[in-house]
Amino acid sequence: MMEQTVSQTDRVLRPRLVLAGTHSGAGKTTLTLGVMAALHRRGLRVQGYKVGPDYIDPGYHQGATGRQSRNLDSWMMSKQTLLEVFLRSSAEADISIIEGVMGYFDGKDPLSDTGSTAEVSQVLQAPVVLVVDAGGMARSAAAVVRGFQSLEAQPRIAGVIVNRVGSEGHFRLIQAAVEQECNIPVLGYLQTDPDLKLPERHLGLIPAVERGELSFLFDRVAAAVEQTVNLDGILQLAQQAVTLRQGKPQLFLDSASPPQVTIAVAKDVAFNFYYPENLELLEHAGARLVFFSPLAGETVPAQADGLYLGGGFPEEFAAQLSGNSQVLASVRECIQRGMPTFAECGGYMFLTRSITNHQGDTYPMVGVIPAHVVMESRLMALGYREVVAVHDTPLLRTGEVARGHEFHYSRLEVAEGVATSQYPPAYRMKSLRQDKLDGYGRDNLVAGYAHLHFASHPEMARRFVAACQAFQQGHHEEPLSGNIKWDNFNGEDMGK
Repeated sequence: MMEQTVSQTDRVLRPRLVLAGTHSGAGKTTLTLGVMAALHRRGLRVQGYKVGPDYIDPGYHQGATGRQSRNLDSWMMSKQTLLEVFLRSSAEADISIIEGVMGYFDGKDPLSDTGSTAEVSQVLQAPVVLVVDAGGMARSAAAVVRGFQSLEAQPRIAGVIVNRVGSEGHFRLIQAAVEQECNIPVLGYLQTDPDLKLPERHLGLIPAVERGELSFLFDRVAAAVEQTVNLDGILQLAQQAVTLRQGKPQLFLDSASPPQVTIAVAKDVAFNFYYPENLELLEHAGARLVFFSPLAGETVPAQADGLYLGGGFPEEFAAQLSGNSQVLASVRECIQRGMPTFAECGGYMFLTRSITNHQGDTYPMVGVIPAHVVMESRLMALGYREVVAVHDTPLLRTGEVARGHEFHYSRLEVAEGVATSQYPPAYRMKSLRQDKLDGYGRDNLVAGYAHLHFASHPEMARRFVAACQAFQQGHHEEPLSGNIKWDNFNGEDMGK
């Protein structure tokens, strides 16, 4: 993992560019992948980023660039931390391309730029190229761009790319209008082309990218961009970005601790959603990470002092996972011995008694959490989450707060006959419309649907490593759940 000392005084040049859309569906992901892949084909080291918490688009980016993409989220992390994440990860890149989220100004709050692409571009002081869906428009496209320019307090929109034009002649009409009325260059276009349509976003895309099955798509969009987009103009804008001052580190304080414990991390096509900083912060705090594949039949490594089961889509591989009885037994035995364990979303599902997939087939899972998971055809949860610990866990102490994101199609049902006292929540979870107890926290196990970003509360990594060290040394006779205050919650708001 990356380790770099950040100076408090140096100013650095980081060529960078934000590709933002006027709205969701404007085509920014297709254009972003095309630009990334085309620049990569020129031999440039392209570092990709995604504004917001999404895991799917960063997976695409990695397929197009060969480098791990990262999330830049100004709600889950502070602005100083966001800048630190960017500076650390872009140090060895020739150019950084940041893909926006939703529309340029869309974020957590309709009355401010909080969590939006606009806010991230301001933090990074990055030039912005606005992707405009110009289907059925000509001069009106200039009014759209002009409106976006007028809403920015500190203008950063430096260029435009037009998507879904009918012909080169159509593009020239739009280019003339925008350049005259908005005084910024129109850097090219993509025509309406069904062959450039990305597959529907679903969790199975990530393994497809990792297996190289979408290489043809990256080649196709790169070729299209090379034909009709001014890549030299894009490079010029990126290279004109102002130098950035490297401030005092917020995440990676001081020097890294030498490895003291070993944490086993599930990593395969069923478990692959991890924020890179989560893993890097664990290493920085003194963890040696050992990856294993439950799907391939690999049991928890014998040297493990802790266990991290990330998100993914175990439901897609439920039969195979369920058939690996030795894997299930090894995970169960580690948790029952009191090994510190963090499981999020897919990992949480894996630890329940069973998963019923979309076809209605039910498969036994690890079984340490007394609940069953049922897949639904509709999205069951989506959005930012703030969690407040209701008792001490290996990640958070009572009352401490962390931030993350929730996205899943599954529904969790507490097993029949299980009393409230047998299903202690991990935390109180707050969202835009809800405030409820959620997850499962008992002994040294903390699990829930929320994907927590350690950058929102860096002490989580240090605390998890400390819990692993205590386990390693045999100081785990008194489980953390002994501190649970059962009068802190009402079983009726478990949000089954």
